[in-house]
Amino acid sequence: MRPIRRPDAVLVQAVIAGALSFAHLHDLAAAAGQSGWKAWAYPISVDLLLVAAWHRLRTSRAAGEPVRSAWTWFMVALAASLGANVATAGLLDLGHVPAWLRILVAGWPALAFLGGTLLVHSPGHPAVAVPTEPGTAAEPSAVEAVIERDDVTESEPESAAPALPSPEPETVPEPESAPVAVPPALVAHARKVADDYRARTGYPIDADTLRARLGVPPLMAAAIAAQLV
Repeated sequence: MRPIRRPDAVLVQAVIAGALSFAHLHDLAAAAGQSGWKAWAYPISVDLLLVAAWHRLRTSRAAGEPVRSAWTWFMVALAASLGANVATAGLLDLGHVPAWLRILVAGWPALAFLGGTLLVHSPGHPAVAVPTEPGTAAEPSAVEAVIERDDVTESEPESAAPALPSPEPETVPEPESAPVAVPPALVAHARKVADDYRARTGYPIDADTLRARLGVPPLMAAAIAAQLV
């Protein structure tokens, strides 16, 4: 014989509180001009947003994520439920609902839709580890690779043979430049220029000055200067 289950007092209390809150929200929506099925949809929308915000709050805390958005929408839904309970307690004339309350009731569906969308599609989901196939070893991390490399380095014998010095590259001597042929007439003209320079300065002419006076390349100027000595 199965034992008779006793009703849970907390569950019974939750059902009673939910039914009363549902009725208060329905009465307030109907008084604000939402008749028919629309008045019944308002309490469902408020309660669903309250449950979604609480669920998002718990999962965000478990994952270590920010909970500010979940707390915000939880307080919005709680204020809507609590406000309806207080408003229908005789503090508000349901026969003459003020215009601002009608605006709040009419704008609630858009607000609830925005809150539900943000709660469902909020960023920051925990990363899921990709399982490896059975029989395949996982690749070592960078830290393990460094530790393994240090162990190999320490285990090397100290009496290892020293590395041989690399041979120095052989220097190839540069080929000597071929002698520059100087026409005799150019040498005679250069001698006149050199004599004129010595007469004016008292010093023999150098190769750079001779090159500038004759307008010849440096090699030819050097060859002419060698013949004038």
